[in-house]
Amino acid sequence: MSMKGTTDIHPDAVLESLLAKGGRSDRRAKLEKLHEVCRKQHAAGSRDFSLPTIGRMGEAANIMKTGRSLYNAEAADYRTLIEAWAAYAGPSAPKPPKMKASHEYLMKIEDPALRSIMQSVIAERDKLKMQINMLKAVTEKIVDRRPLGAKISTTPGSKPMAVLEMSAQLPPYERESLMKAISCEYLERNGLYEGERGEILNEKGRKIFEVGFTRAIRRVLGENPVDPADPAQVKRKMPKE
Repeated sequence: MSMKGTTDIHPDAVLESLLAKGGRSDRRAKLEKLHEVCRKQHAAGSRDFSLPTIGRMGEAANIMKTGRSLYNAEAADYRTLIEAWAAYAGPSAPKPPKMKASHEYLMKIEDPALRSIMQSVIAERDKLKMQINMLKAVTEKIVDRRPLGAKISTTPGSKPMAVLEMSAQLPPYERESLMKAISCEYLERNGLYEGERGEILNEKGRKIFEVGFTRAIRRVLGENPVDPADPAQVKRKMPKE
C-alpha cells in the first residue's frame, strides 16, 4: 500500500526497515531523532506531516541545518519515514468553511420570523451586487436613443444629427389613408382626377384641392412625386365635355 494513503502499518516498522539498510551511524541517528519528532507530532493529535512542517521541527531539533534539505535526493529515507507517519495519522481534517459576516449576523437574531426577513434582504442585496459587478465588467455601452425611422444627417462643420422624416411620424393607418386618398382608383371611383400640377379636379374640371395637393402628400409619405402628365404614371380621367 502507498505510504501516501491511510494505513495501519506503524511507522516503527518502517523505521526498522530503513535502519536495516545500514549506512553511516550519523544517518541512523538522524532517522531515529526525526522519528521521535514525528511521534511527538502524532501524540499531540496533529495530522500535519507535510515536509515544510516536519522540516521546521527537524531544524529546531538540530537534526538538519535547514528544513529544505528534506527536498534533496539524499533525503529520500527521511521523506519515506515522514510519509509513513502521514499515512498512519490519516489525512488532515478539512478546514471548516469560513462563515460569512452576514451569516454570523443572522445567527445573532433570535426571532425566527425576523431572521427569515433579514435573510431574504441580504440575498437580494447579494443579487444586486452581482448584477452591478456584471455591468462594471462591460467597458462600453452603446445606447441608441434615436426615434424609430430617424436618419443621421451630416453637414460640414457641424455634429451629426438625427433627423426624423415626416413619413416616420405617421402610424400605418394614417399612411394608408393618405395613399388611398390620392390613388387613381379612389379618385376615379369618386368622379375625380389629378391635374397636371398636383391639384384634384372633379369631372367638370372644377378644382377640389389646390395645386400641389397630391405632390405634398407624396412628399409626406416619402414617395417620389408623380408626374400627372405622364400616362405611364397616372391614369387620368378627363372631365366631361
